[in-house]
Amino acid sequence: MKNRTVILPIALCFLLIVLSVFHLTTGDLNFSFSTFYNSIFNYNSANSTELIIHEFRIPRLLIAMIAGSGLAVSGMLMQTLFNNPLAGPYVLGINTGSSLFVACSFMTGIPFLTHDFSIITSALLGAFIFGLIIISFSSFVRSHISLLLIGLMLGSFTSSIISILQTNSSSEELKSFTLWTMGSLQSVSFDQLPLILLVFFTGLFLSLFLIKPLNTLVLGSQASRLLGINLKTFRLACIGITALLTGLVTAFCGPIAFVGLAVPNSTRLLFKTQSHGILLIGNSLIGACFLVCSDVLIELFEPYFHLPINVFTSIIGAPIVIYILIKRLK
Repeated sequence: MKNRTVILPIALCFLLIVLSVFHLTTGDLNFSFSTFYNSIFNYNSANSTELIIHEFRIPRLLIAMIAGSGLAVSGMLMQTLFNNPLAGPYVLGINTGSSLFVACSFMTGIPFLTHDFSIITSALLGAFIFGLIIISFSSFVRSHISLLLIGLMLGSFTSSIISILQTNSSSEELKSFTLWTMGSLQSVSFDQLPLILLVFFTGLFLSLFLIKPLNTLVLGSQASRLLGINLKTFRLACIGITALLTGLVTAFCGPIAFVGLAVPNSTRLLFKTQSHGILLIGNSLIGACFLVCSDVLIELFEPYFHLPINVFTSIIGAPIVIYILIKRLK
């Protein structure tokens, strides 16, 4: 067990580096290490290679890592909080809450998306409000299946409101929102990365304070109370961090399905542990590897047809979830 928890993170770090190199060099772009270094620290916009690396390749790679890690950690928090392997920010309606608020900004003329802080605020607020709704239902709904059904119904309700907005929006607004819902890792500029990294690492840092409560929650709610865990505060903290990470990813990348559901389950199967300190590291690395690998494949398919990231993760993630469910039932 100890060897597994040491070797696997090292192997995943190595895999992430390899995938990152593939991601940066996919296509016809050839460059040296010095060119890569200059594109970050000594950027010259007149140099076309440095321009492509600085404005497109690096932001796309980093947002893929951030989105994969953020959604995977969010999924882990939700699955432990609700003691349900099918829980996740997408299934429980937290993603759709973000989508609703972003839809309002796209199709009602409300200027939520004027600048970067407004982008995060709108998506974050939607994620947090819908997270609180799920928390309130979980306090009196004992069945995990019923809670998932409530999450799905919330998603359907939100989709209905979005459909109403779409029928009353202009063709330009409708086109912009439709493209956003497909998901994209190409909408982030280099100048936006400091803000995104700050919010992302804030979410991960705050998650460290939840490791002990998460470990005790595995033993059950009653055991957690006996060990001095304030479950109300803990639930709000989980929802807050999930909203922070999910809102960040949804704001800049659109809704990305199945990462927050498939990766945490895969991480538990791979690491074979309930220690959330290890699972936090594992989910961060596997989530990043998964989305970077997905984007590499999308880039390889690019000359033949365009494949949105949300579509691709659904194609890959759905069979993984089905396999995990069948394995658990056995």
